[in-house]
Amino acid sequence: MYAVVETGGKQYKVAIGDKLKVEKLMAEEGASIDLNKVLMVADGDDVSVGAPVLDTTVTATVISHGRAKKIRVFKMKRRKNYRRTQGHRQYFTEIEITGIGDTVAGPAPKKQAKKKAESETALQPEVAADTGSDGVGDNLTEVNGIGPVIEQKLKGLGITTFAQIAELDQARIDDINEQLSFKGRIEREQWVEQAQKLNG
Repeated sequence: MYAVVETGGKQYKVAIGDKLKVEKLMAEEGASIDLNKVLMVADGDDVSVGAPVLDTTVTATVISHGRAKKIRVFKMKRRKNYRRTQGHRQYFTEIEITGIGDTVAGPAPKKQAKKKAESETALQPEVAADTGSDGVGDNLTEVNGIGPVIEQKLKGLGITTFAQIAELDQARIDDINEQLSFKGRIEREQWVEQAQKLNG
């Protein structure tokens, strides 16, 4: 079921539950309003068209008021040395359609199953935090400056734990810098010092 309504000199096709931004309305946030200029209502094959409007209303709830993104308005007159630039931000009101005629929105569906799935998903990173992305050694990405790609490169060189990074000497650091083209990144980002703290 949907309707076509007019507000602010514009026409909108709306259904129950739709959220849309219309020209600014003089109503407080959270208030219920009636859109009286209903041009058409369609319920399946049953279509009613107004002449010009129908004797029914569409109800909505005001969500918020705001202003649209700024547009630039440039005016120029040839050979008159006239140029003007100005900005404009149109005011709008965001509303949610709650009813069309005698049909109103039902109660919101329960979200317990969704919340349960989200909570289970949130626990997954904590389980994987003790190991690397491939389940081998420590999670080296906890060192600031090491991402998943660099982690895999280091493990390709046999470095899989915080302890190994904490024990790197200058010769080994220079070797890694050269092999992976780090150009002093290990010293600059203090990987050794970070690994020592993470290693406890």
